[in-house]
Amino acid sequence: MAGVLQGVTVIELAGIGPGPFCGMMLADHGARVIRVERPGTSSRFGDSGNRDILNRNRERIELDLKDPAAIEQIKELVKTADALIEGYRPGVLERLGLGPEVLHAVNPQLVIGRMTGWGQEGPMAPLAGHDINYIALSGALHSYGRKGEKPSFPVNAVGDFGGGGMMLAFGVVAGVLHARSGGKGQVVDCAMVDGAAILSAMTYTFLGNGQWKDERGVNLLDSGTHFYETYETKDGKWISLGSIEPQFYALLMEKTGLKDDADFAQQMNPAKWDELKERMTALILTKTRDEWCAIMDGTDICFAPVLSLKEAPKHPHNVVRGTFIEEGGMVQPAPAPRFSATPAPAPKLAGR
Repeated sequence: MAGVLQGVTVIELAGIGPGPFCGMMLADHGARVIRVERPGTSSRFGDSGNRDILNRNRERIELDLKDPAAIEQIKELVKTADALIEGYRPGVLERLGLGPEVLHAVNPQLVIGRMTGWGQEGPMAPLAGHDINYIALSGALHSYGRKGEKPSFPVNAVGDFGGGGMMLAFGVVAGVLHARSGGKGQVVDCAMVDGAAILSAMTYTFLGNGQWKDERGVNLLDSGTHFYETYETKDGKWISLGSIEPQFYALLMEKTGLKDDADFAQQMNPAKWDELKERMTALILTKTRDEWCAIMDGTDICFAPVLSLKEAPKHPHNVVRGTFIEEGGMVQPAPAPRFSATPAPAPKLAGR
């Protein structure tokens, strides 16, 4: 089981967050990813560095990129590589003597994936930032949160990983496909502000068609409704409901004993949503999470319990699918997506 990206070689100039996530995605599916770290990294981080899930499946070398000899070693590696990925601020790669012109002179087919928050150009390009800032500028963060409350950020999933590392992995693979089909190497300018924006494409569609109010917590998918929401249960745990379509909503009404309630029959009346949410909140609080699971599991209500990080790997569905694996004493997400003919090889933590 070599993986769908067998035969692809990527040089990863080590960074944090979205860059390593991109490297993990590529390595998980069979690419040979050589991670270039600063000297002393292994001793500095010890076993904690080896146990970083984002760094799994790599070859690792340590080079001081301020040393001209190390720069020459990078150039040698690049000669036979398909791609190089880096997450420095704009201009840093050039100052190291490894800018795109230099690298393409060494290997014209090379795809250079550049991961930044603000992009390679623009007035904010040279500035520091983090996920929360990038998704704020994209408009995405404005949409996350409760009615009348401040924006609520979804950890760093939207900027760093969805709009960053995963977008860069897509860009690198697309660039390699182009180069191998007769094209030339090129730079992939992957900015997290751009990625967060494109992840909001459907929301912008709704807004542009007059189906979305430009405020938090009052819309179909942002906790505005009583049928697309999370609810606390009697035992202090939580469940999730996503009963949008009429047939799914009808099942929800049946299983909650509300099918003959005239108020709840007004599913798509925004004027009723706050009132119905209050009533649904009180109803869900009358039973434990397990009791609601017994009632709603196995139906098309669009229901799932809200599982903790420790609970999720033990859920029967995740167990059957192998959604999580254990390697080196670490429970971790298995490689995704799944390929029928070229499944991903079993992951290995760094240093194993």
